[in-house]
Amino acid sequence: MASDALELADVSVEVAGRTLLSRVTLRVEPGEFVALLGQNGAGKSTLLKAALGLVKPCAGEIRIGGRPVKQLSGRARAARIAWLPQHAVVHEALTAVELVVAARFRFDEGRASATAAAHRALARAGVLELAPRVVNSLSGGERQRVGVAVLLAQEAPLLLMDEPASHLDPAQQIAMYRLIGELWRGGQSILCVTHDPNLLHHALGGDEPARVRVVGLEAGSILFERRFGDPALPEALSRMFGVRIARLSCDGVHVFVPLPGELADSRVAREQEQR
Repeated sequence: MASDALELADVSVEVAGRTLLSRVTLRVEPGEFVALLGQNGAGKSTLLKAALGLVKPCAGEIRIGGRPVKQLSGRARAARIAWLPQHAVVHEALTAVELVVAARFRFDEGRASATAAAHRALARAGVLELAPRVVNSLSGGERQRVGVAVLLAQEAPLLLMDEPASHLDPAQQIAMYRLIGELWRGGQSILCVTHDPNLLHHALGGDEPARVRVVGLEAGSILFERRFGDPALPEALSRMFGVRIARLSCDGVHVFVPLPGELADSRVAREQEQR
């Protein structure tokens, strides 16, 4: 039986003559937590969309469970992968519960069963009180948390999250990553885009940092892969973001802190080194 791993094999994506991904090879094993970091425009969201089959690669192949994603039907794909976009757009005047019910389309079930599952998902996301509200009337943070309920209701084994804490205040950001950690420890695979590696601490709980893999993406290519607890990670992040980043200890937790004094742009620096 094939593993339910997500595999991107030498994947390239070009749009309007612009290269968004270049020969990316990445594998997410069942039950693994992979954090994807990079500058704005590095290709992180494109990578998630390619994995979902929403963006067509010009080269390479994307497989899940050993099968090319492009060969899976919509329902079959929804049974394997769920997605939390960075900016969800809802064109219809749907209530929160109606939107979450729609995420259950892959199940053969009646309306009552789907609605009950939607209410459970909204409750776990901490927004059950928003069930009757029209989604487009909600604040950005409220819509983001309803989006998490949509993700939960789909009950897919692999969760793709694009900046899941965007629009949220600090307390809600912590709650979000704690929930992500619960889902991961419950057996779901996580591929999560974030700009703040410190939020990953809240997902870890008591787990070892080495269990989380950090992948750095730059200009559409994978720049590095490190374990979250790797002492070399601050240097890798510094070179990628072009700013000095140190890992400091605070109340027994190692946190990443940008320091004064910018570095040269990482791409420019590497080009100069190669001359």
